[in-house]
Amino acid sequence: MCGIVGVFNKEEAANYVYLGLHALQHRGQEAAGIISTDGESFYVHKGRGLVNEIFNKKGIISSLKGRLAIGHNRYSTFGDESLANVQPLYAHFDLGNIAIAHNGNLVNALGIKRHLVSEGAIFNSNSDTEVIIHLIARSKKTSFFERLVEALSIIKGAFSLIIMREDEVYAVRDPWGFRPLSIGKLDDAVVFASETCAFDLIGAEFIRDVEPGEVVIANRDGVHSYKPFKNRSEHKCVFEYIYFARPDSFLWDRHVYSIRKKMGEVLAAESPVDADIVIPTPDSGVPAALGFAKASGLQFDFGLIRNHYVGRTFIEPSQSIRNFGVRLKLNTAKDVLDGKRVVVVDDSIVRGTTSRRIVKMIRSAGAKEVHLRIASPPVMSPCFYGIDTPTKKELIASSHTIEEIRKYSTAESVAYLSLEGLKSIVGENGYCFACFNGDYPIEFEK
Repeated sequence: MCGIVGVFNKEEAANYVYLGLHALQHRGQEAAGIISTDGESFYVHKGRGLVNEIFNKKGIISSLKGRLAIGHNRYSTFGDESLANVQPLYAHFDLGNIAIAHNGNLVNALGIKRHLVSEGAIFNSNSDTEVIIHLIARSKKTSFFERLVEALSIIKGAFSLIIMREDEVYAVRDPWGFRPLSIGKLDDAVVFASETCAFDLIGAEFIRDVEPGEVVIANRDGVHSYKPFKNRSEHKCVFEYIYFARPDSFLWDRHVYSIRKKMGEVLAAESPVDADIVIPTPDSGVPAALGFAKASGLQFDFGLIRNHYVGRTFIEPSQSIRNFGVRLKLNTAKDVLDGKRVVVVDDSIVRGTTSRRIVKMIRSAGAKEVHLRIASPPVMSPCFYGIDTPTKKELIASSHTIEEIRKYSTAESVAYLSLEGLKSIVGENGYCFACFNGDYPIEFEK
């Protein structure tokens, strides 16, 4: 889920990384960091909180010198919340300095770490990303590229990486292609980012996605592409389209906004409801609600008003904060809802607590009926590739029927987009649907 940005060969590179992290703030709100280099030294600034809070003091960005920089917004799926786990991580070894920013989750990191520790390795964090650094440093290969390939051939799981050395920047996606990573151009500079919305902000031109299993290197000799890993069947995370990505991003050759709107249209065809008005759960439910209203011929309006100074409740790290966040985040427009039969469209139900509170808020505003429509299939299984759903017991759909979920939510009706309906929009192949059907491309290793 994390957001990563890299810039090669641009004056004040850290400034552009900072702006890119702003654009990717939705991908992680716990912490952020930027590391730059002028070809000799590494310059580092990290902190906990939002990007504009961490880099708000005068002189911080200007102290991050050089024409190369990488940055990271943290959403933790592995490791605790200490500053030691805030990325990019960096180290010095026999081939020089290295900094690394990682989006994803390694399923065999614990086993590798136990082995390395038994051989005397010392870890500064409990982040799975540090395993990659140790594997690179301990490799007996001659060149950095060979060491990197060897290290990444050992790990398993989801990884989109941006790696910086003194004079070059690497961008890598795992052979399954779980997490996004794109290549852009800004004058003579090469830029990398999790989503194209970061390019839009800094005025960069989107070139293409880093392909699954590809290593892209930007250095003084140009941009080079390598495919050193064994071919795998592609399994892009479909939840990027449902929730994670910003709707204005262009992801895997598709516009996210258009896909979410289509999800609402298909949902309306599958699960129509006799109602007066369609409202979204803002902001992630807006495109699907527009699609639902269009396909059903019902009026669209905003019955829930969002406080934009509160973060996304799903990616807050603790349940107590999630519950509090719902009350802080949303309020009702009573004149829109009073006396109406309301369809409220949300992108997904994960734990169910947010939906229950939203339905009760709408009913308290005077709604005659509340019908919950979900623009994704039921989330039945935990994700081991970068989403904070580590156990089945947290997923309401894994242990409750639709009727039980309806009763819990207190809605008049609840309906989800079918898995077949989702596949009709994005395609049958090339995506990971494990959170919906339990079919894991890579086995999780404890």
